[in-house]
Parts: sequence; C-alpha cells; structure tokens
Amino acid sequence: MSQSLFERHKDTLDRAVNASRTREYWTAYPESPSPRVYGEEANKDGEAAFKAYLNKNFEIDQPGTIGTAGSEKSPYGFDLGITYPKVDVAVLVTEVEALRQGWAKASIEQRAGICLEILHRINKRSFEMAFAVMHTTGQAFMMAFQAGGPHAQDRGLEAVVYAYEDMVRTPAVARWEKPQGKRDPIVMEKHFTVVPRGIGLVIGCSTFPTWNSYPGLFASLVTGNAVIVKPHPGGILPLAITVEICRDVLKEEGFNPNIVTLAVDSADAPLAKDLALRPEVKLIDFTGSTGFGNWLEDNARQALVYTEKAGVNCVIIDSTDNFRGMIGNLSFTLSLYSGQMCTTPQNIFIPEGGIETEDGHKSFDEVVAALATGVEKLNGDDARACAILGAIQSEATLARLEKYGAGDNVVLASRSVPMEGFENATIRTPLILKATDESSYAAELFGPISYVVASKNTADSLEIVENSVKNNGAISFGIYSTSEDILDSAEDVACRSGVAVSFNLTGGVYVNQTAAFSDFHATGCNPAANAALSDTAYVSNRYRVVQSRKHI
Repeated sequence: MSQSLFERHKDTLDRAVNASRTREYWTAYPESPSPRVYGEEANKDGEAAFKAYLNKNFEIDQPGTIGTAGSEKSPYGFDLGITYPKVDVAVLVTEVEALRQGWAKASIEQRAGICLEILHRINKRSFEMAFAVMHTTGQAFMMAFQAGGPHAQDRGLEAVVYAYEDMVRTPAVARWEKPQGKRDPIVMEKHFTVVPRGIGLVIGCSTFPTWNSYPGLFASLVTGNAVIVKPHPGGILPLAITVEICRDVLKEEGFNPNIVTLAVDSADAPLAKDLALRPEVKLIDFTGSTGFGNWLEDNARQALVYTEKAGVNCVIIDSTDNFRGMIGNLSFTLSLYSGQMCTTPQNIFIPEGGIETEDGHKSFDEVVAALATGVEKLNGDDARACAILGAIQSEATLARLEKYGAGDNVVLASRSVPMEGFENATIRTPLILKATDESSYAAELFGPISYVVASKNTADSLEIVENSVKNNGAISFGIYSTSEDILDSAEDVACRSGVAVSFNLTGGVYVNQTAAFSDFHATGCNPAANAALSDTAYVSNRYRVVQSRKHI
C-alpha cells in the first residue's frame, strides 16, 4: 500500500528535489486561498470545521492518557474551550519506544510516501488549519492561511526531500569484488540499513506552531523515528489536527498510529523538561526562548538538539535611490504580524549625519520621521491594519508594549486597533523608539517594538551589527546602500557572523520572509539558532547506517 503512495506522489517529490537543487521559485502547495484553487466551499467548510472543535474534547486514543488539558484563548478575544488528552510521560514514552521498530523497518520509499500523503491531506485542510492558526497565534487570516498552511507544508516537504535524497545516496545492497591477481577475487555482498535514532520530540512555539514544527516533525518521521509532538499551551489545535492526520495515514497504511503522538501540557504543569530528559528521546526540535533552548542544549545530552532561539535582527540604512520604496518596505516589515516573527528587524541603524537619496540628502531626523509616518499611514485604516497586524498572542508582549511605550524616547506610539466582529481582540500598532545607549537595544524585545539608532557612520553600523549577531544572534539582516563596496562589506559581515543578508528590498519581498526550497531559514552559525531550515545537516544525523556483509 505504501509503495502506491510513493508512486502517487513521486512527481511532487521529483519536482521538490529539482527545486532544492536549483533554488528557483517553486511551491507544491498554492499560497492563494482562491476558490479556483481550493474549491468554492473550502473557506466555509474550513471555518465550520474549526468551530466544530470549540468547547469539546479533541479525542486521540494514545497510550498514557490520564485526563485532559487545554486552555487556549484566541487573541481575537474568546476562549477556545478545547481539551486534549493529558499524558503520563513515562507511560507514553515507554509505549512509543516499544512499538517504534515497525516504522523503523519500513522502506525509505514507504516512509517518504506516507509523509507525502500526510502533507497532501494537510494541504486539503488548509482553510481549517488557517482558522486554527489564526485563533491560537493571532495571525491575521491571510497570513494564517499562507504561513500556517502552504508555506509550512512546503517547509515540511523540504525536510522530506533533503532526508530522502540523503538516505538513498547509499545503496541498500552492494556487490564488493576485490581483485587478487591470479587468485580468485574476494567477493562480498554488503547490506546498508538506515537505522533511526529513536524518538523525536518536537516542542512547538506559540506564534508559528506549524511553520516551525513541520521541518522537525517530517525530518524525524521520514528517517524512521517515532515523534512526540509537544505543542505550546497557547497553540495546541493546529498541531493536534496535524497529529490526527499523521495518525490516520499511518493506521491506513498498516502502521501503529502511535508512531506520532501528542503531549499536551499547561503553563503551570509543563512536560517539556520531563520529555526532553527521557533516555529514549534521541532528537529534539525546539523553537522558543533562549533560556529554555540553552537549557535543552546543556541538559538533554542523550539527544541531538536542534534549536531556534531569540535573536536581535538589524537593518542598516546607508543610502538609497528609492527612498519611498525603502520606507514602504520597512513599514510593512515592522507591521507584519505585529513584529511577532523571529525574522522581524528590531534595530535600524542610520548614520547620525543622515543619508543620500534620489531626492538629495536627508538628515537622521528626516529618515526617522519618514519611517514613523510610513508605519502610521500603513496602519491608519483600521480594517487594513487588522489584516496586516493580526493580534498580539502573548500577555507578556502586551505588557512589554505598555512598559516601553511609557518612556520619553518614543518616536511613534502604539495604539489599540478595533476590529469588527472581535471587540476584545488584542491588536496593537508598532512602537518605534529612539535608542539612548547601546544597552537599551542590545536584547531582544519580542513583538512590535523597534529602535532607530544613530551610528557614527555606516562603517560603525556594520561593526555594531557584526558584534550584535555574534553576541546576541540574529536570523535576518538587511541593508540599504547605493554603494557596491558597502554592500560587499555587508556581505562579508554576514558571512563572518553567520546571518542571512538582504540588499535594498523595496518591492514585494521583505527581510522577515523566506521561501522554501530557495531560502535557508537561519544558518546555525550564531546564537539565534544551531541549525538551518533546511539543509543536509538538519536531516542527515537523524539516522545512521548499519551495514552487514558476507562472502559470496
């Protein structure tokens, strides 16, 4: 049966392999929510499916269930009221360890086919997933559909592709023949078996539960590992739906569905540390705070730990020949999902003497004023603001906005935006501050908070950014300059510090967005992340090759 799944999705696999090699634009899963793509009733059916989950128990028949947990609240102002199976960690892990060998012994093609079918089914439920992502993360609907749906699915497929290519590089069987001169050659048959590490643990985040979890989930699953998914308590539903789909496909193909399980916890009774320290857990994928990411790296010594943590992303403005385009691009960048992205820039460096533009020289204050005006105008219409900003996911982010918005260095104040139909939505516009000293902007302030920083000159900006990336980490870096020499210097800084850099973005591409199959997300070269999504290093150590040989 599984072989037929592999053949059914072989064209998708082949095209994804080609895209990963050429790095050209390609997507398996259309990002447009158009009825022509997903069907006339897809939006209505997806919303109905989401609403059907509310105020009910999400049933998953898995080992170690000892009750229920769940207290998700939509950032748009209502409780989801969904409960999920709560598990006894020891029982769950022990049971999964005992049954995982059936999946480990499946062929590479079987596992790849099943993963491709899971992604295909997830894609068919992209509207349902969009509403689930929207009402757990606060993402506006369009972003929830795209980032939580097709873009996340592409990242999952990307991990499958890298792992598949890596595993099939070594043949399953080889004939080895060594000449012996006049004597008969030595002839051996050698078998090479892909052996998974064990159990993979995926620890989800609250802001991008699917986008950040799918790479680890599918990289571990396709390489033969069982996977326990531990969502953030605030973003359970999207991953619960994902786990349910995984289990359905596994069961239909004759495998134990408990190869993929869900471990739900709460803020006052967390499970992540207990799970992470189990000796059976050999792989951990985590997105979240630097503190817990560092704890995992330091303490979960029995596992390979892949982390994406906090960072301080920067933009340098040196000069531009498209001032309006630059301001427009940065305004949208700072506003998108209220800055609740690991790639959103926080610190914007501008020479204290100002910059050169196509309209002549502009002072530091003029550039800052233009940026503040751009952000304010972009979010001036409430309906448009809601569609760009989404809602604030965390109470901690709201508190941070209040704290820093009360200072005397505010360039642009944050305001509350009303949303029709969601009177209690937590929607806030970006807060822009003027840096007073280096200590004020050195640490990450997650959410819609950014600093404009007056540097001595662009060389000073480059030096500060390089040190910041090396010390604090970063996922993205952007620079605006009309000088090729300065752009070359920026690329050198990016390579030395290990951060992706974007030059002169003025159109429909933003520094906080990446495209699967073409852009790597993070590098693994600075403190913000120890891995990249996705490259061969991200997948190849999730399994080992064990060989046997005999004379023939």
